[in-house]
Amino acid sequence: MTEVEKQVLRRKILDVLRRQGFYWDGRRLYFCASDKNALRALHAKACAYNIERAKRNLQRHEDELLGWIANGNEINPAIITPTLIEVKPDTVEELLFRYVRLHWSIPVSAGYGRRLRFLVWDAAHDRLIGIFGLCDPVFALADRDQWIGWSKEQRRLRLANVMDAFVLGAVPPYNHLLGGKLVALAVVSNEVREVFERRYANRITRISKKLTGPLVLVTTTSALGKSSIYNRVKYRDLLVMHSVGFTSGSGEFPYINGLYKEIITIVEQTYAPTAKHKDWGSGFRNRREVILKALKILELPQTLIYHGVAREIFVAPLAKNAPEFLRGETDVIDFFDFPFSDLASWWKERWALPRASRDNRFQLFRKETWRLWN
Repeated sequence: MTEVEKQVLRRKILDVLRRQGFYWDGRRLYFCASDKNALRALHAKACAYNIERAKRNLQRHEDELLGWIANGNEINPAIITPTLIEVKPDTVEELLFRYVRLHWSIPVSAGYGRRLRFLVWDAAHDRLIGIFGLCDPVFALADRDQWIGWSKEQRRLRLANVMDAFVLGAVPPYNHLLGGKLVALAVVSNEVREVFERRYANRITRISKKLTGPLVLVTTTSALGKSSIYNRVKYRDLLVMHSVGFTSGSGEFPYINGLYKEIITIVEQTYAPTAKHKDWGSGFRNRREVILKALKILELPQTLIYHGVAREIFVAPLAKNAPEFLRGETDVIDFFDFPFSDLASWWKERWALPRASRDNRFQLFRKETWRLWN
């Protein structure tokens, strides 16, 4: 890449950041607006980019996939019967999961490393309530690590017993019935723990070189600042989701737009691929690495990876002594006993039916408004 081409791409990047509402003082980015509408607008360009990328593979299935989304007037809250479905590769459930993910107000990744994906289904109406996906957590997350209280060595040995929810939420019309809280409860269900054990518990981890063992903690972050879905999620008197702090506000999403193709091209021309493990595929480990390498090539400060849009961090322990186990103080795990059917019944009585009785706006939703492509 010539110096002139570098200057052109530098100007493009800074212009795109400015048009998204960022201010750059020559050292780092700032995003001053804090209301959720402003945050949605900030993510809109990256979301539109992801929708356009998915069009080729999903548009032809859209009519079928919309068939699994309910119209509001089809739903009788009294008979909603939630069930949990594991998403497997090359199935219609996987297509539906990918399609629904495109409707989120922030760009959603496909997850990293180990992955578990689930649909929360309404068996009574044969319609989708929501989705969630779990993947490998980031290695260092200050507020999570402080809540657990582990050392670097303890984290190295037992991080494999933690997963992160990279997507989690309900679809309309169930979101109007607080279906997001049901999906959050599903994360700590016995069924999820059992699927993890079947898929991963007997594998040797790449970091600790030991058997993975059971899942004892799930983390997640809010989509738009402080979360209204995860806050006060309880099962009976037990708090399920614990707020432990906020992220520092870093990541690649401001660059995941029409410029990303140009950005990754210059990185591929300059650097050798770094995803060298056979399970990671070819290319680079993740988009964050690509952006950081591009910033270096373009002689822009690495601090441009910090966008200042903080997200609330939550932890959901699956065992009463999850922190003690993760610190290596015990090998005996005192799991909570949360059958999904019990969690679903609690959600229905605690949230869905009371909401339906005082607010019938869920009936107004029409699934055609969810169509992405004409």
